[in-house]
Amino acid sequence: MSYGDTGPLPPGLYMVSTPIGAARDITLRALDILATADVLAAEDTRTLRHLMEIHGLSPGERPLVAYHDHNGPRMRPRLMAALDEGKSVAYASEAGTPLIADPGFQLARAAIEAGHKVLAAPGASAVLAALTVSGLPTDRFLFAGFAPPQAGARARFLAELATVPATVVLYESPKRVHRILDELVECMGEEREAAVCRELTKRFEEVQRGSLGELVAWAADQVIRGEIVLLLDRARGPTGDLAGLEEALNAALRTMTRKDAVAAVARQLGLPRRVVYQAALARGGDE
Repeated sequence: MSYGDTGPLPPGLYMVSTPIGAARDITLRALDILATADVLAAEDTRTLRHLMEIHGLSPGERPLVAYHDHNGPRMRPRLMAALDEGKSVAYASEAGTPLIADPGFQLARAAIEAGHKVLAAPGASAVLAALTVSGLPTDRFLFAGFAPPQAGARARFLAELATVPATVVLYESPKRVHRILDELVECMGEEREAAVCRELTKRFEEVQRGSLGELVAWAADQVIRGEIVLLLDRARGPTGDLAGLEEALNAALRTMTRKDAVAAVARQLGLPRRVVYQAALARGGDE
């Protein structure tokens, strides 16, 4: 089977989605682009070269350059120069859809600002694959990326997500899954429905569904490995007075510590302490 018989590729930047696991999860159009683009750029050139070899493609004499977080400022001018010369440039993430937790964002922005065409060759995405198998609502969702590594910033980050009226999708390192599940229980309660998706489309694909409390119990006995996508059900909303929450917190925090203010506002508005605490964390500031 041969690809790239569609004629020369028009000038522009082509963002090419690549498989997140199974090598056959690539589109014919993506293979056409990889076969005919004037310049190939990749987050990991070894990964792209191997993928092309699997499908009978070779860069040949064409440039195959690395473009990632560490060399972006240095390599971007080279790729922009190719676009300025009227060439076609294909950029591929290490896995999945470019620009989703990926360094291609700055490259796409630069190309757009310079007036070049930026085109997507859609395909595999861990976000969409996880949503599909999670069993959680998909009519509205928020991709929140990775949680911050610092404890304080992470607490505020999770507090903000706790009230989002949409399914929340997170990426997480397998080494930190136990920690973030414990923190999510503390922040959102044990009853929030969730799913942990591991190694999607790969040989050892696994999806665990249940409440956060159930997932914490499951994870306690697990050595978790592989790529992880964590999904949280949308906030269902408490029955108390949310409308006055911010104003009441502002007033209470002028004279009280965060802990005392949370207790006072929860009593005043008839809201769960957890909801008020999340709102107080999202504000930042001192204890």
